[in-house]
Amino acid sequence: MTSVNDLRSSFVDYFARNGHEAVASSPLVPRNDPTLMFTNAGMVQFKNVFTGVEKRPYSTATTAQKCVRAGGKHNDLDNVGFTARHHTFFEMLGNFSFGDYFKDRAIELAWNLLTKDWGLPREKLMVTVYQDDDEALELWKKIAGLSEDRIVRLGAKSNFWQMGDTGPCGPCSEIFYDHGDKVWGGPPGSPDEDGDRWIEIWNLVFMQFEQHADGSRTGLPRPSIDTGMGLERVSAVMQGVHDNYDIDLFKALISAAANATNSDVDGPGNRSLRVIADHLRSMSFLIAEGVLPSNEGRGYVLRRIMRRAMRHASLLGANEPTIFKLVPTLVREMGQAYPELSRGEAMITETVRLEEGRFLKTLGRGLQVLEAETADLAEGATLDGATAFKLHDTYGFPLDLTQDALRSRNISVDQAGFDAAMAQQKAEARKNWAGSGEAATDTVWYGLADKLGPTEFLGYETERAEGEIKALLVDGAEVAEIAAGQEGFVVVNQTPFYGESGGQVGDTGTIKGDGFAADVRDTSKHHGVFSHKVKVTEGTLKVGQAVELIVDHERRSSIRSNHSATHLLHEALRLVLGDHVAQKGSMVSADRLRFDFVHTKPMTPQEIAEVEDIANEIVLQNTPVETRLMGVEEAKESGARALFGEKYGDEVRVVSMGEPTGNALGWSVELCGGTHVRRTGDIGLVSIVTETASAAGVRRIEALTGKAARHRGNANVNIVSSAAGLLRSGTHEVLDRIEALQNQLKSAEKALSDARQKLALGGSSDGGNATETVNGVTFVGRVVEGVAAKDIKTVVDAEKKRIGSGVVVIVLKGEDGKGTVAIGVTEDLTGKYAAGTLIKSATAALGGQGGGGRPDMAQGGGPDASKADDAVAAIRALI
Repeated sequence: MTSVNDLRSSFVDYFARNGHEAVASSPLVPRNDPTLMFTNAGMVQFKNVFTGVEKRPYSTATTAQKCVRAGGKHNDLDNVGFTARHHTFFEMLGNFSFGDYFKDRAIELAWNLLTKDWGLPREKLMVTVYQDDDEALELWKKIAGLSEDRIVRLGAKSNFWQMGDTGPCGPCSEIFYDHGDKVWGGPPGSPDEDGDRWIEIWNLVFMQFEQHADGSRTGLPRPSIDTGMGLERVSAVMQGVHDNYDIDLFKALISAAANATNSDVDGPGNRSLRVIADHLRSMSFLIAEGVLPSNEGRGYVLRRIMRRAMRHASLLGANEPTIFKLVPTLVREMGQAYPELSRGEAMITETVRLEEGRFLKTLGRGLQVLEAETADLAEGATLDGATAFKLHDTYGFPLDLTQDALRSRNISVDQAGFDAAMAQQKAEARKNWAGSGEAATDTVWYGLADKLGPTEFLGYETERAEGEIKALLVDGAEVAEIAAGQEGFVVVNQTPFYGESGGQVGDTGTIKGDGFAADVRDTSKHHGVFSHKVKVTEGTLKVGQAVELIVDHERRSSIRSNHSATHLLHEALRLVLGDHVAQKGSMVSADRLRFDFVHTKPMTPQEIAEVEDIANEIVLQNTPVETRLMGVEEAKESGARALFGEKYGDEVRVVSMGEPTGNALGWSVELCGGTHVRRTGDIGLVSIVTETASAAGVRRIEALTGKAARHRGNANVNIVSSAAGLLRSGTHEVLDRIEALQNQLKSAEKALSDARQKLALGGSSDGGNATETVNGVTFVGRVVEGVAAKDIKTVVDAEKKRIGSGVVVIVLKGEDGKGTVAIGVTEDLTGKYAAGTLIKSATAALGGQGGGGRPDMAQGGGPDASKADDAVAAIRALI
């Protein structure tokens, strides 16, 4: 029961047996504290519970919380590898009481776990209390039986905890373990307390006061408990070792690193192996949460961690990517406790390998330049900032790597000079950009991007997070606040809202805080800055406020389904229509998807059905949708398809879906920065609605997914059922019945037309004989009613056939008062009388103009059917 995994489980199980809710670790990227770069303590996820802002269905909890301290004020990066207990990634075991039990129960639970369940010798333990906390001192004496010489009173610096300048606070009580006199150091509070003999293993925080801005404190109505025990430290104690890096977990990682670099675990490179083992955990867990290496924010800290580990691998002789090979070992050791490692193994591996390849090129180039630039510097000297910046800007050698490389020679870097050179470059870039013809409003966003840096996007992993308002804009200008009823744009430091790009629409939702709220109508991106278009519904938004950002979950889910479906349709279209199919555009919204693709002719119903069937087969596989980070060219070489309209950097997200067939990564593999479902089954259903022309050589599919597709299917079923009821047939007989009715209708319409034609041929408007001889030519002139306009020519043809030679004029009096005239000339007379010429006089008599046709047949019309006889007379007169 002394392995790291056993101890983690044992701790959580112990408190669960004692009535605590076992709560999963929260993400490393805090969703509820915008002031933190990374989660660095177990209580972070419970911050709002302690302050009363959030209510949960339990009053006590226990966790094993993953933490990172490598940026901001909580930064242990530079100490890793040089001490026995510093880590960038560590696990914090904790138990919490939200107004339930207090000091007595917390002390009892801690003491019983350590001495009874885990069997630590009592004589090896001692505790500290806050100097004024007599209550805690007496409880330790009573519950643990400790004498006063094993209880040390310490001041506020060590034993008083505060959440911030104001808010909940309280005294602490720390439990120390004695590693024995073979290790130098003294107990807490002694002159030698900085030694490693007495090690703090557990801190119990008694949250009992409220700190006010004026410096005063009042008692909390519901005092609470927050404890933290470092898993690595207590594992060292339980495994009988002094150094955290000697516990089973680190021994496995260090051994794997030694094998990968062909180095000796106990050799001179041991410090580098420790750095690699520690940093492997940080980089892997951060990448699993969607943090990717970059030059800004969290991505920069990740890149710094990665490159520090990679430099130590190079010191061990690795001259090709190596650390990525260690990811499977980490997953084997920690994947059961943290399934996100197993789910993200492919992306972690690809991301690390890609960064290693780039770093090795940077390292080789940069070290040569650095050596040349510092050859004349003596130990203790300072490298000028301009040179350090040139290494960064020209050779891609980051400042922290320069500092780390010079550390062994005791050479520092002029940080102020470096910052000045960086600022000058940004000013030049901005000046050049401003003259490039971009819109004036865009200049505002460029300025914000320069001042604030890119917004951290959290939306791959969450739809809810906290942030801090960094800027507000109204009518293209920065403002200090936006009041209720006003519209504007909000910029925060981090957001779960997706900004419109790559065909995917921006998210909507809510931004709210203490006394204010706003509807997010849209989200877009400008030079890496996410802008939230809002209308304030309550209170006033102000720069600097902490806000909660909540994405519209139902809408985002529909967008994700539609976006993933476009990938499936793309691949299905290629399979059905051919490899020439390529995406030419897309639109992914909550209610539908649109996909434009290269194809020269309309799809047949059978092709549409086949594409739909193939896409739904992948949906039914319900396989995980996996994401990897790769280089653009490498991604394309792997078979990933680039999407239209997406701008790619050096690193790209590669999204794969479905069981692999031709491509080892998956059935569908595409470059895409959008949000997607977690499994193909989450799409639910793909239903193609239309297939139409979009442009020359480009077709367009519109489709629905999920609930919308199901509703459409149900609506179609209802239509068929209703039709069957009207036709008095089964649903399977509907098509046959409709076809039969259509045939019957055609027959009836033909019979009616024939009857009307016979009626029309029976006489003229005055009832006389319509056939006469005019100027030696047989002439037929009739005015008819009740005949369809389309049948007039048929009547003319029938009369031409009857008379053999002559001219026929039929004028129809329409029910709408308009007249239609058709003129026919037998072939032997077309040289003398052309129907296309005669028709103009007839239509003029009806009040119309023009008309036309062939020499033997012409048709026209006019608005005045009462002049029908005049139209006949006009043609008679011409003959």
